Amino acid sequence: MDFKQIQELIKMVNKSNIGELTIEQKDFRVTIKQKEEHVTQMVSAATVQAAPVAIAAPQAAASQPASAVEKPRAAEAPAANLVTIKSPMIGTFYRKASPDKPNFVDVGADVVPGTVVCIIEAMKLFNEIESEVSGKIVKVLVDDASPVEYDQPLFLVEPA
Repeated sequence: MDFKQIQELIKMVNKSNIGELTIEQKDFRVTIKQKEEHVTQMVSAATVQAAPVAIAAPQAAASQPASAVEKPRAAEAPAANLVTIKSPMIGTFYRKASPDKPNFVDVGADVVPGTVVCIIEAMKLFNEIESEVSGKIVKVLVDDASPVEYDQPLFLVEPA
């Protein structure tokens, strides 16, 4: 297995929900694991805010009814049909081209493939990020002028 094949495997694991992958060939073995932080980044902002409640709930589960523990899961259910626009790079997220310009998209805006939804600045270069899906922007997951990581969710889109 050569270096390019290993790089392709890493890219495939990053794009999937696979937590760990091990490949063995004769005297060669490679294991690719995703960091726990990476999985946390893939969760929407609303779920991240609910996480402390979910973590605290099992400790107090004996004193609370079962329905109190299930409420955070019910909040996640509507997101099942939504498509996530993710950051293709590390950089700084901007919702508009300049401070005096309007946002590229707001909640409720219709997008089609090729619609510019934001800009990510990386190493003094401003990269326009385009939608790859048709639909309606349901939620903006990142604050303007915030740093973003590779594959971090930026927008939730309800497909058309």
